[in-house]
Amino acid sequence: MTTPQPGIARPVPDASRYLTFRVDERAEVGAALAALAGEVGDDLVVGFGASLVDAHGGEVPGLRELPALPGAKVAVPTTPAALWCWLRGVDRGALLLRGRAIERLLSPAFVLDDATEGFRHGSGRDLSGYEDGTENPKGEALVEATYAVGAPGIAGSSFVAVQRWHHDLARFGRLDPMAQDRAIGRRRADNVELEDAPPSAHVKRTAQESFDPQAFVLRRSMPWSDGRGHGLVFVAFGRSFDAFEAQLRRMVGIEDGIVDALFDFTRPATGSFFWCPPLRDGRLDLRVLGL
Repeated sequence: MTTPQPGIARPVPDASRYLTFRVDERAEVGAALAALAGEVGDDLVVGFGASLVDAHGGEVPGLRELPALPGAKVAVPTTPAALWCWLRGVDRGALLLRGRAIERLLSPAFVLDDATEGFRHGSGRDLSGYEDGTENPKGEALVEATYAVGAPGIAGSSFVAVQRWHHDLARFGRLDPMAQDRAIGRRRADNVELEDAPPSAHVKRTAQESFDPQAFVLRRSMPWSDGRGHGLVFVAFGRSFDAFEAQLRRMVGIEDGIVDALFDFTRPATGSFFWCPPLRDGRLDLRVLGL
């Protein structure tokens, strides 16, 4: 029986650890992925980069790297990776140890490139104080927006866009509360959308129902903070990358020249696309890679 990875639809946890890997010993990749296949569950979501799938002769329709955006008014970096692991839990120490165990499991095939800790803030708010994921689809709409359809090995999979955004909270804090609300397009106090929000408001830029076709994604973002700074690990799952790309193109002003007000106080430092294969009998379905 084939099913989506269960951690995708689960609510945002109290704590997360995001790991990205590069391939080091290609001959060992098959054995490493076979070992990883049984680890996926509520507490772990796994995604493959286009380079990993291509290197093993796999074909996943729609899988690609985050593209360059000609005409963008602000820079959006693309930082491809071979493998992404999202560890979910309640205890940061336990997640650190779990992550180290996964590193050992994947060695010597894969080498860790980056590790970022995420945490839940309040009721699920960004560090700016605004709720995140307010417009997430639910029920059947979630299934339709999040999971791919297609041949065995593809059906039930999901595509995910991952970016680490760095906030300038000092700059944001210099805005008066009304200006902050207008930049987001919602009132922080009650999360109600502003009827008179400017065209640059984030809510206006990314209103999912305003695209043709509609651009719904399932957001599972969380704040992060370490010695590099602080911000948001943006995570958006979809049945393809199309909805995310449509929103991003509008945010950076390609569509109409208007740049999302978010860029006044935060910028992405990373940007990666991954494909999250489904499970078959409780293990990652690796048939697309011939495993």
